[in-house]
Amino acid sequence: MRAGWAAAAVLVLVAGGCGGSDDPAAEPSATPSSPASSTPPASNSQTPEPPESSAPPASELDWQPVPGTVRNTVTRSSEWTLTVRGNGAGWSLDGPTGSTGGEQSGWRVSDALLDQDWAVVVLQERTESQPSRAEVTELATGDTFTVDGSSDVPTTNGGTWALGDGRLLHATIGPGGSYCVAAVELATRESSLGWCAPKRHGFNGARIAPGGDSVLSFDAGRPSCRTLVALDGTEAVPFEGVAECVAWDGLRTGDGAVWSTIPDERRIEEAHFFATAAGERVDLGPGTAGSLVWCAGAAYFTRDPELDGDPATLVRWSPTDGPDVVYESPGGRAFLSQPRCGGDHLTITAAAEAGDEQVTAALS
Repeated sequence: MRAGWAAAAVLVLVAGGCGGSDDPAAEPSATPSSPASSTPPASNSQTPEPPESSAPPASELDWQPVPGTVRNTVTRSSEWTLTVRGNGAGWSLDGPTGSTGGEQSGWRVSDALLDQDWAVVVLQERTESQPSRAEVTELATGDTFTVDGSSDVPTTNGGTWALGDGRLLHATIGPGGSYCVAAVELATRESSLGWCAPKRHGFNGARIAPGGDSVLSFDAGRPSCRTLVALDGTEAVPFEGVAECVAWDGLRTGDGAVWSTIPDERRIEEAHFFATAAGERVDLGPGTAGSLVWCAGAAYFTRDPELDGDPATLVRWSPTDGPDVVYESPGGRAFLSQPRCGGDHLTITAAAEAGDEQVTAALS
């Protein structure tokens, strides 16, 4: 990606506000009012400070360079490559049965999702005056269909998207103008309306993982009170053991969860990660807010350099293994994208002073 992409990613986290807004799709945010401090406020004392020690040595994963320019965002699986060109100007899907793709004036790619069975490309109208549109491709057959504002449960402008287990989650407007989660069963193309956020609440960060679906709910406060909730149809239950109002990332594993909290609301990009498995709580250490993904049986998140000269790193955690660093960026100041899961591959982009790179690794 471009060198300015790292700074832009941080600004997106900070700038998207919901306080006092009637837009349920707005991002939760802090309201910076004083210089950042390295000491978490007392109200967040449930979140320990990051450890002083450096990250452990990187484990062996066979990272391979992705051909082409890092200006394009690539997601790989064992057989398919989903590429978003430039700043969402167009896209292509290439695999053993052929290639497809396109671009449309006035629209940009906002999300590109891939697993071993499906590819989903989400297009957003540049003036944000029309509902988003998802182009869905079944990889085995090449069959395509569209999820948009005319679907049985329509899309809305923007909002969160998630792909997994043969389903697609997206935002929709429900009864009385409420902001709701919709689910599409991709094999049957049937849509259903799920949980709806309370009045003056929104959500984002939808994830599908082995333990089920989840989103990050937030209210219109300044800063907003953020709550990770597990979804079960039209019901939502808060994650257990997460400090009140300071959550950010979250997903449900088979017997627990992985999540992050924000120790200092004035440094909204700096998170601290935790997990539970078999009733035990694990401190995973510091990481980058918004970077958590589940892929091929493990959770992954990125970590910015802790000391001058340190690389940016990618951390892996699974219910059967402890946290382990599995990728280190090239030297100098660096920033990593959110990892992109392709079902059985993980792809990541590094913006670094020593040179940008985009690499992928097989996970099975």
